[in-house]
Amino acid sequence: MPSITQAFVLGAGLGTRLRPLTDDLPKPLIPIFQKPLISFALDHLIDIGVESFIINTHKLPDSFQRFFSGNNDYEGYSIKLVNEPVLLETGGGIKNVEADLGVKPFITYSGDILTDVDLQALIDEHFRCGNDVTLALRNTGLAAAVAFRNSRVVDISNRYGVAGNYDFANIAVWNPEIFERIPPNRKISFIPIIADWIGAGGKIGGVVLNEAKWFNIGSRIEYLEVHQMVSGEHWKPRYLKTPRWPEPVAASAIVDPTAQLRGCSVVGKDCRVGEDAILEDTILWPGAQIASRSELFGCIVRTRRKAEGVHRNIDM
Repeated sequence: MPSITQAFVLGAGLGTRLRPLTDDLPKPLIPIFQKPLISFALDHLIDIGVESFIINTHKLPDSFQRFFSGNNDYEGYSIKLVNEPVLLETGGGIKNVEADLGVKPFITYSGDILTDVDLQALIDEHFRCGNDVTLALRNTGLAAAVAFRNSRVVDISNRYGVAGNYDFANIAVWNPEIFERIPPNRKISFIPIIADWIGAGGKIGGVVLNEAKWFNIGSRIEYLEVHQMVSGEHWKPRYLKTPRWPEPVAASAIVDPTAQLRGCSVVGKDCRVGEDAILEDTILWPGAQIASRSELFGCIVRTRRKAEGVHRNIDM
C-alpha cells in the first residue's frame, strides 16, 4: 500500500470570520469538546502513516508553542513550527518549507477543518495515476471552482472556461516538483499555480470524497452546530484514539450541583459554574467563570472570561 510519511498542516489563517473568538486564540486551536481543532488533523494523518509534520503559523504563534509544550512533538511524532511574519498564503507557504519537505511526496491538510474523509483513497489514487497533484474534492455547497472530468482536474477557477463541478476540500497530495513552479518569497495562493500547471500539461488528479463528514468552521453558528452534531449523532472519527472524547464537562471543571446544563452545553477545563446558573447550548472555554444565577443561551465564553447576568447568542 503506497504511503506518505510527511505532512504540511496549514495553521497560518487569520480566522477573520470567527472573530471575536479568534482575537486571542488562532482558529486551528479552538476547542471542540475540549480538543483543539488542529489536533484532529494530526490524528487523522498519523492514522494513515504520517510520521513528521510541519505547521505554518502567523497569528499568535506563541499559542502554538504552548499547545505543543515547546517539545516540538505531538503524541511522539515530530512537529516543526514555521512562523510566517508576513502571511504567504497557501502557495507561498508551501514554497517556504521546501527545505524541510525535501524530495519526497507530501500531503497538505488545512488545520482548521474537521473531517473523517478517506485519506488513503486520496494517496492510492495519486500513486496509481502517477499524478503531480491529487486534490480531495467535495460538493460542499461553498463553491464549485474545480472542473473534474474523467479522473482529471481540467480547470480551476474557470481559467480555461470549463465550468467547475466540485470544491476543493482543503487536503491534497503533492509531488516535490511543485516547488519548481512556485516563485520564492512571494505571497501567492496555490490555485493559480495549479491552473498554470494544467495548461502546461501537468497531471492534476482528484478524488471525490463526499461520503464522510467534513466541516469548515467559519462562523460561530457553524462552531455551535459542530458541537450539536457530535452530541446528537454520537459522532467520533474512527481515527481518534482519545478515549474520553467527546467530553462535555472537563474533569477539572467545578459545576455547582444546583446549576443546570441544558441542550448541547460544554464546560472546559478549570471552569467554574456558580449556583443556580443555567447554561443552554453554551460553550465555555478553559478557565471561564459563570456567576451564580446567570443564564446563558447559545453563548460562547472565551478562555478565562467571566460572565454574569442573562445573555443570548453572544460571544463573551
